[in-house]
This record gives sequence, structure tokens and C-alpha cells, in this order.
Amino acid sequence: MTAQSLSPLPGYTPFTGPVVAIIMDGMGIGSRDERDGLYVANTPVLDELFKEPLMVQLKAHGKAVGLPSDGDMGNSEVGHNALGAGRVFAQGAQLVNEALESGRIFTGEVWQELKKTALAGGTVHFIGLVSDGNVHSHIRHLNALLDRCAVEGFQQVRVHALLDGRDVDQKSALRFIEPLEGRLQFLSRDGRNYRIASGGGRMVTTMDRYNANWQVVENGWKAHVLGIGRTFSSASEAVTAFYEEDPTMTDQYMDSFVVIDRNGPVGTIEDGDGVVFFNFRGDRAIELSRAFEETEFSEFDRVRVPRVVYAGMMQYDGDALIPKKFLVEPPVIGNTLGDYLCRAKVTSYSVSETQKFGHVTYFWNGNRSGYIDKTFEQYEEVTSDRIAFDLKPWMKAGEITDKVVGAVASGSYKFIRLNYPNGDMVGHTGVVPAIRIAVETVDLCLLRILGAVKKAGGIVVVTADHGNADCMWTEKNGRILPMVAHTLNPVPCIIKDYSGANRFRLSGVSQPGLANVAATLCTLLGFVPPGEYEPSLVELMQ
Repeated sequence: MTAQSLSPLPGYTPFTGPVVAIIMDGMGIGSRDERDGLYVANTPVLDELFKEPLMVQLKAHGKAVGLPSDGDMGNSEVGHNALGAGRVFAQGAQLVNEALESGRIFTGEVWQELKKTALAGGTVHFIGLVSDGNVHSHIRHLNALLDRCAVEGFQQVRVHALLDGRDVDQKSALRFIEPLEGRLQFLSRDGRNYRIASGGGRMVTTMDRYNANWQVVENGWKAHVLGIGRTFSSASEAVTAFYEEDPTMTDQYMDSFVVIDRNGPVGTIEDGDGVVFFNFRGDRAIELSRAFEETEFSEFDRVRVPRVVYAGMMQYDGDALIPKKFLVEPPVIGNTLGDYLCRAKVTSYSVSETQKFGHVTYFWNGNRSGYIDKTFEQYEEVTSDRIAFDLKPWMKAGEITDKVVGAVASGSYKFIRLNYPNGDMVGHTGVVPAIRIAVETVDLCLLRILGAVKKAGGIVVVTADHGNADCMWTEKNGRILPMVAHTLNPVPCIIKDYSGANRFRLSGVSQPGLANVAATLCTLLGFVPPGEYEPSLVELMQ
């Protein structure tokens, strides 16, 4: 459905400056004690902003962003979907849950094609993140697929297990790998042969995103497809060996491995096989999908490209049609804020570094690649460094700030949005000093942007997509453990108006969440929010 025109907000006085939305990725409102990275960091700018009268706390997890339950942590994908769409859609995990519960996933054409492949003697391979983090995948989904394979007579199945340690505990791989190995052994009855064939940590193997480091994908291709990597007799043996060799090793950074028997690798991917990437989230699944599907491919030497039936759990990029085949239909998100603003001829500028560039573009725009209307939009990506985030926790925040200050001063854009990845990307490392520096970096950059917007006579909206840096560690059985996952904490939404043109007050939304931000931005820009949007957090005082 095409977005209708926005109506002018009655009584609103236009002003010359821009409205600037700042997403502090992974910076929620925590416990206000030594565990809280925002609390222990030196943040004079945020400290003052939190005193602003136009400040509310937003839910950024669970049902507020379309996830199955309020026990599900939010993430950047669903957070930016909600921020840009203005309402809540059933998201990845929930969509897969519904498809599995109804059985619809197994009646579709793609599953039937995989079944035909299996019954013709091909091996069916499942590649994905083996954990219950519920951000990129859930082990429950993999188990359901494996059980169905057995019921439908798939004789040979292989799992290529990517290790998490990021959305779950840092060293929790065996908690998922050992039961999975047991399940596969149980399913290997009546002549069936089900095994883990390869794996590796998610930050080393397969799950790169935004073209940041194709070597990660190549590592996965070598392990999953070619059977090249360090060899072990089982996945649990691999994990145990890596732990013993390096006590500081965490799951997400574990090297690629290949499972072998006396005949060599047990599960290379060959012509006539089927392959399913069972992650439901798209950003870290697109690149491997391209490697399987593209005829003209130059990112690395694939050596050989097996002719397979390849499918994603979902279609990870609806515009680029990646992959072409998928098991579960993705949410259709139209009438995003970007759609409405382009129709209203509002000029906009979006910027982040590589790690989060897709979040302020692709996810913000409803899972669509490219421009909505390049006449009115400008997107800019700052190339991320290829270095461990705890070793350079300031990342590219300074360069992003330079771009935004220049965009504000240019007077060319009425709406500007940006993402500072620091709180999330460094938060995932669990390294406390680095997290403090990451938070302080964002605070320092906020000072520059606030100064630029004040000079231009605009409005700043400071928010976040989910929590992370707001909980750096937890205590369990008297031990301090790094907290590297997202949190269930709320996030701020702070409005600082330097224009002086209008008077706004909080509108009293009862249970505000990220989906209320789009309507709020409409109000600040002088438009009546679309009726389909969650209500604005502020209203114009007459």
C-alpha cells in the first residue's frame, strides 16, 4: 500500500533547523550501580539530557517490538524496524514459531523441494547459530526441523553449528552442542545418519554482515562446503579443545573446525544436496547466501560451487531477493516513516559506520535495500575498522559526528538520523574498561551534535534501540561473569528543542515503546502522524 500524504500539524510554526534523531545503539537505562556502563562512565552530556522535561523511558524488547514474549531481549534489527515503521510487527522468532506451530513451514514449496532432494539421496545441511539467544536463531527451531526430517524419511542430515557466546553466555557452547549431538544420535536410527559436520565462532565463521570482513564468510565456506579447517572427531571435542588450549577463549571467537571420521570430513556440501540457513535474522545471513546463489561472485575464491537447493529460514533482503528460496514469509513493512517523508518531500540524511549502516537504512526502511526516493534522501556509510572492538572502543564515532555536524551546518536536510554502534558492539565484548570508553565516546560526540543543532535552531531526539552497555557483568554463585548479551532494560527517548518555534509537552502515552518514535518525529517535523502509527510521545501546546 502506498503511503498517503502527511497533513500539516495545526498551529505548528516551521523553523529553519533540522530534526536530528540519534540512536545510541545498545545504551539502555540500567541498574544505576557498578554493573551499569552508563552509570560508571563519565557522561556529563547524558547526565544533563536525562533531566530534560521531554524525556520518557521506552520498552525496547519483547512484545513491544514484535517478539514472542516479554522475556525476549530486543535487538538492533527489530528495534530499527519499530523505530522506522511506527508500529509493531510480528518479527523473526515469532514468525518462525507461528510457521512451525501451524505446520505451514512444511507444506510450502521450498520444504517440499528439500524433501525431494533428500529422498533422491542428497544430504540436507542446516547452517546456523546454535543457541537459544533468540536474536538470530533459536535451537528450538533447528530441533523442530531435524525432527521433521526424521519423520519424513530424510536419510542423511548434517548440521554446521555456529557458536554464539554473544546473545548468550560467553562460554555456553557445550550447553547447546552436547544435547544437539545427543539428539542427532537419537535420530540416527533405522538407517539414518545425522551428524554435526563443521562449525566455528560467529565472529570468525560465516556470520559477517554489511561486507565488513568477507574473510569470515570464506572461513565458513571452507569449513561447511569444502571441509577445510582444523579437524576433530566431534563438535564437543572441538569446543573442549579450544577451551583447554586458551582459557580466555570465548565462543564467538572460536576458530572454524571440521568433524572427520576415518574417511575424512563427514559433511562437505556436494552437488545434489539441500542447504538451509536456519537463522531468521537477515544481516548476518546475507553474505553466505550470496556465495551460494550468485553466478558472478568475486568476494573470495569459492574453489567449487555445489549445485544445491539453497534456502534461508526467511528472505533476508526483500529488494535484492536474497535468498531466492525461503521457508517463512518475512513481515511486509510498508508505509515507513521514510515512505511518508519522501512523499512529503522532506529531505533526509542517514549515516553510520559499516557495523550499523544497514540499521539506519535497510531495517529502518522496513527491510528494504537502497533508497526510497534518492531525490530527497542521502545515505552515507563510514567504513568500520577491522579490529576487535574492545581494542578501539571509540570506533568511528568521531567520523560519524563529523558527517552529522557538516550535514546540520549545510542546511540541506530537514531530518537527520544516525547510529552510534559503540554501546552495542563494545558491549558485546564484556570488557569493562572498553565499555566505559565506548559510552564516554558517545557522550563526547553528543556534545558536538547538540552544539551544531543549537546553532542551526533545530531539535535533537536521543534514543536507543535496545540495552547492552547498561549491564556489563552479572554475579552467579559468587562469581563475576561478563554480560555480553542485550538486556531487557528500557531505553531513553529525550527531546531537546533548540528551535524556540513551538511548545511541546509529553502526551501521556501509557506504555511507550520504540514504535512511538516515528509518530513523535512526525509531530516534531510539523505533520499529523499517520493514523496507523502508534501515538506520538509529544503533543503541540496551543
